[in-house]
Amino acid sequence: MSMTINDLAGPLGAEVCRAMSQAKVFLDSHNDEQLLGRIGETVAGMASARTITKAVMQKSYGGGTPAETDDLLAGRGLFYVTEQGKLFLDCTAGHYQMSWGYDHPVLTQVIHDGLAAGIVPDNHSNIPQWPVKRLAQKLVEAANPDLPELRQGDFARVMESKTRLNTVLLGTATGSVACEAALKIMLMHHERTRRPGPPIFIVLDGNYHGTGFFSQYLRGMWGSYLRNLEVVAVQPNDGDELERVIARHQDRIAGFWAEPIMMNREAIRVQPEYLQLARKLVRRVGALLAIDEIQTGFWTSDLFMYKQCDIVPDIVVVGKGMSAGLHPLSGIIYRRELDVLAQYDAISTNGNAALAALVALANIELLQRHGSEIDGTQEYYYQRLGDLAAEFPDRIAAVHGHRALTGLKFRQVDDALAFHKKCVESGLWLRVHAYHAGHSTILCKFALCLERAVVDEFIRRLRRLLQTGK
Repeated sequence: MSMTINDLAGPLGAEVCRAMSQAKVFLDSHNDEQLLGRIGETVAGMASARTITKAVMQKSYGGGTPAETDDLLAGRGLFYVTEQGKLFLDCTAGHYQMSWGYDHPVLTQVIHDGLAAGIVPDNHSNIPQWPVKRLAQKLVEAANPDLPELRQGDFARVMESKTRLNTVLLGTATGSVACEAALKIMLMHHERTRRPGPPIFIVLDGNYHGTGFFSQYLRGMWGSYLRNLEVVAVQPNDGDELERVIARHQDRIAGFWAEPIMMNREAIRVQPEYLQLARKLVRRVGALLAIDEIQTGFWTSDLFMYKQCDIVPDIVVVGKGMSAGLHPLSGIIYRRELDVLAQYDAISTNGNAALAALVALANIELLQRHGSEIDGTQEYYYQRLGDLAAEFPDRIAAVHGHRALTGLKFRQVDDALAFHKKCVESGLWLRVHAYHAGHSTILCKFALCLERAVVDEFIRRLRRLLQTGK
């Protein structure tokens, strides 16, 4: 049985296929400079797609009402067109995971070529196809850049080490499952070393390590349902507090968790000096240090942001951008000593996905090939955002984050909310953190295909909105 692209009309409908095709033709027939000049406009002459109500979807994503929708119809790079034909600049890389934006030509071609070569989208974890095994090797290579023999396929020395990150679990599809796997390893390590008393996890206040029951407990949820386990939240970058907490609990500490940039807390950057202190203190009491790179990993030329902090964690959690958002794939990188989970203790049905691993390998190659250009553009963006904030000190308190992961902290919550609304109305798709006390920050996480011309236009539009409100 053969299918052609026209068969999409069956599952989707002829009307929406026509509108989607026209939106894609519009995006592909205009270069970025042309699209930049039309952000916020409604594309003339495009067929209107009959929208599908989100009434049956969950309320947290706009469901529950029969209102007309205007969601994403087609995208390319940093741009997308909505169902009603409006052109947006996506300043959040999909939802922080589309690391090369929409429909990247190289990655799209890799998928087609991979399928043609016999690479399967997924298969049983017991028989991982070649891309999965190669990706595991590449992650160990990236975690040990000072061992050149790894690039020649010689892993003997790294596997003999008791201190290096030399083991990879790729059987998890989502970051939430990967975080749960790391938490289980910490618990088993705590139990195996016969440490007294209920285990304690130290986390940063405002953390986000997934949506699993255990992970959500780390940020204060489900407290009345879990027993014999304690969580102590500390303020990021407060070294004195961290020293007091670790001195107080000592052997009961199972592990310390941190994200290099806390996108769930206004994009606060956890300072390298703080993480260096955490590394020293945690090692002193025999606990484990986990760095959650689900947000930050694969958004920098050296792949992992922990490297910029001059530390080596016990466990690194990766996800989101690893497979450029094209298929969920996550994992953990850790020391062989911590390889204590049985085969089905931490697994997703769609973990070890070979096609996703192939995309991850291509993603790594693109990052390494264009690393200096990516880092330069991200530094330029961060500098321009800082210059903009300095122009409006009465409204903007600070710029949070680092390079492409940023937060523009407003002095007033209502001002941040109003500014966010104006941005979206004008065709800038970004996020706002204002749902916790004291949060008043506009969040952005530009994809790696960001160029300086886009930065300049983005800053120009933000400045205009700050000056005039329109």
